[in-house]
Amino acid sequence: MKKDVTVCYIFLFLCYTCLMERKPTVAIVGRPNVGKSTFVNRLLGSRNSIVDDQPGVTRDRIYFDVEWQNKPFTVIDTGGIVPGDEDEIMISIFDQARIACDEADKIIFLVDGKDGVNPVDYDIANILRQSGKPVILAVNKLDNPESLYMINDFYSLALGDPVGISALHGSGGVGDLLDLVTEDFSDDIVEQEDDTIRIAIVGRPNAGKSSIVNSLLNENRVIVSDVSGTTRDSIDSRITYKDNEFIIVDTAGIRKKAKVEYGVEKFAVDRAIRSIKDCNVALLVIDAKEGISDQDKKIASIILEAGKGIIIAVNKWDLIEDKKANTMNQFDKKLSAEIPFLEFAPKIYISALTRQRLPQIFEKAQEVYAQCTKRVSTGLLNKVMKELYALNPPATVKGKRLKILYTTQSGVCPPTFVIFANNADLLKDHYKRYIENKLREAFGFFGSPIRIAVRERSEK
Repeated sequence: MKKDVTVCYIFLFLCYTCLMERKPTVAIVGRPNVGKSTFVNRLLGSRNSIVDDQPGVTRDRIYFDVEWQNKPFTVIDTGGIVPGDEDEIMISIFDQARIACDEADKIIFLVDGKDGVNPVDYDIANILRQSGKPVILAVNKLDNPESLYMINDFYSLALGDPVGISALHGSGGVGDLLDLVTEDFSDDIVEQEDDTIRIAIVGRPNAGKSSIVNSLLNENRVIVSDVSGTTRDSIDSRITYKDNEFIIVDTAGIRKKAKVEYGVEKFAVDRAIRSIKDCNVALLVIDAKEGISDQDKKIASIILEAGKGIIIAVNKWDLIEDKKANTMNQFDKKLSAEIPFLEFAPKIYISALTRQRLPQIFEKAQEVYAQCTKRVSTGLLNKVMKELYALNPPATVKGKRLKILYTTQSGVCPPTFVIFANNADLLKDHYKRYIENKLREAFGFFGSPIRIAVRERSEK
């Protein structure tokens, strides 16, 4: 009996702990162009969601962590929904919004106070009532006191008392709305340290990035279409593989700068580049049928400049016909010839459609991240430096020769080495590349860029 009571207490404690750690989730839904992303940006205090006057900018569901009056919660920004629209992308947006509502503890139904009640609002209200979730009706775009009278029209939606707000200016009842949303949220949530590996899926438009994400997650997490440029925001998804946590970030396709129009696409590309800077490992997706392009090389350069680990994923491998035993080796050689500066990056040949070799993404990401965080002891490092110097001393420049006095590793992610020398100007780029290659031979650093800095120190 005593044992049963003990087990019961342990079970209740574990349940309580899980409840404390889980943040409440709030989905924001509404028809296109009512200001959902503007409202999210208002909550975050920064421009995280892409905003444009063009309707339908947000397409996937996007998660952000926010806090109000010391009460943390997760907000889901969704695409504008139009029930009954038969357009392929609009159907996908509706599906994404529906999933967000299923996941949410509460729903904010955002409507446009300037336009008044729209027939689509009635359709959405009916759907939300059927969800069984608490729904809070927020009337947006009440940017001046004269427009407040518009609130009364929205009682016809039969969702309770509407709250008037101005997401653009932060005025009106934004605070009242958040008080209402968080009134039963707890401020006792315990944050856990997050040591997950963050993988950014990057590449040109239509290389299959979103298809890879959906195949990895085994769900339609992001919208996939043959139309290039479907993905606009960077979408985070958490996944566990062999007891290890990963965050997969789907990004917009990065086109040549000259072809990117100002507005939605520019913001999407900027967000993709920011995702590279925020990730631990970047998966550069290349279309197997089209091969490596100048734009792929440019994206690779962005990854290296950001100092991130890199994996080359050749997607759509299932479309390569008449494959032989050496087909992969031939493609390897082709990549080495066209992007020799990525010789150190591991290459995997995958198919998002057939799921061929997809688990290698997680395995390689772990290996690459380990290389990015690797530290070399100072004694061993200087021994290797002395040997590589003896094997190939640098040429003299105007009668002066570079002397390497001492080397130390100053950082990781990427591994960074500081060389103390008699004259920094004598360390030329070709010799720096020689040092990098020898360091890789000795210590690996596969998939990780290497930084080499020089500081002058007088000889003693």
